[in-house]
Amino acid sequence: MSDDETTPTPNRILIVNADDFGLSHGINRGIIAAHERGIVTSASLMVRWPAATEAATYGREHPALSLGLHLDLREWIYRNENWEQLYEVVATDDITAVAEEATRQLAAFRQLTGRDPTHLDSHQHVHRAEPVHSLLSIMAAALNVPLRHYHDGITYCGDFYGQSGKGEPYAQGITTEALINTLAVLPAGVTELGCHPGLDNDFDSVYAGERAQEVETLCDARVRAALIAAGNELRSFRDFEKGSAALAQSGAERG
Repeated sequence: MSDDETTPTPNRILIVNADDFGLSHGINRGIIAAHERGIVTSASLMVRWPAATEAATYGREHPALSLGLHLDLREWIYRNENWEQLYEVVATDDITAVAEEATRQLAAFRQLTGRDPTHLDSHQHVHRAEPVHSLLSIMAAALNVPLRHYHDGITYCGDFYGQSGKGEPYAQGITTEALINTLAVLPAGVTELGCHPGLDNDFDSVYAGERAQEVETLCDARVRAALIAAGNELRSFRDFEKGSAALAQSGAERG
């Protein structure tokens, strides 16, 4: 290749992000396995839980896994034809309480990791409603990092999930074949693929047994082969650190 030739820009860039890092030792193990043996490139840290220190230590020692903040305000479960609240950190309609808690969790993230998050999102996507949306949008802008669902340069894909919208088992959603099919039809540009790997079942969560299956699928060699064959290049949020403009440009060039 001559000096004036460049490597072709990939048509698709894929960030595979694992949520709930720090929730438990077993979830940490699953995410680490899916990073070291699979396709996970980034993770979102829940700072309120005892295993957060373990997760952050791994992140500091393995910078290839970029860490974002997974804002944790509440969790719901679908039971008896209704959504029931399992826990609430603060009322999500109280703008002052949410702002204070978000600030606390960001400070905890910095203390645990020694750096700013490379991206922002939230447990059970609570930031898609107000006032959490506006508050996290302001935080993301101040940090100059992407906020899930709300960055022009990144498409979020949540198709790799083992439950229905009512929390019913949907094992076919997290098989190797399902993930390969998803990878084959991703749009051009930058995509964040969400996942929730975990092992050991040492946690109380509405999403439990499905996590071990996710680990198996994410580590399946056929998935990586299909990813490459479909023209996807694996990256992490850290590859675009402080680069909102770069991400937007990347999306525009491939759109």
